[in-house]
Amino acid sequence: MINSQHQSFVNNRVLRLNVGFLLAEGVGYQRDLALDLPRVRLAEDLILDFLKGDLRLSRNSRGILVQGALQSHVLGECSRCLTEIFVPVTLEVEELFTYPPSFDSSYSVDDTGILDLAPLLREEAILAVPMTALCRPDCAGLCPECGKNLNEGICDCEHDTIDPRLAVLRLRLDDEERIEPD
Repeated sequence: MINSQHQSFVNNRVLRLNVGFLLAEGVGYQRDLALDLPRVRLAEDLILDFLKGDLRLSRNSRGILVQGALQSHVLGECSRCLTEIFVPVTLEVEELFTYPPSFDSSYSVDDTGILDLAPLLREEAILAVPMTALCRPDCAGLCPECGKNLNEGICDCEHDTIDPRLAVLRLRLDDEERIEPD
């Protein structure tokens, strides 16, 4: 089990980039940025582990275009046994941060020249996590009766293998097997 509450994090301020030098340059100027961060808490509900990749920041007439691909792992839980796991994700980023800031844009560079990647990476990470993340391909899940993690061993519950709605058919099948001679 992963204990994420006692792990150290890099402050998410490292994702606040000063792009004032890009804003001072002409249209078409670009700069490449390599990210290699051990663990970042983007929000209370989202932790990225080992955020790595390259971004290209390009100045255009409307602001700064951020493009690139980042590899990371998102803290989540197995959809069968609910164990905490790190799910590998690829964050494909292509977003325009407008400058000067405008109300019709989702992302913008503030008046001080700071571009905050954290909200964009949070959205991309949430979208990149698969609906059914598993701790391992053969995860046995939880017992529906007692809730024990079946990966840790078999529980003591009695499991009736037949659906109660089909119990009448099972009785009929048992009756026919008794009647037929072998």
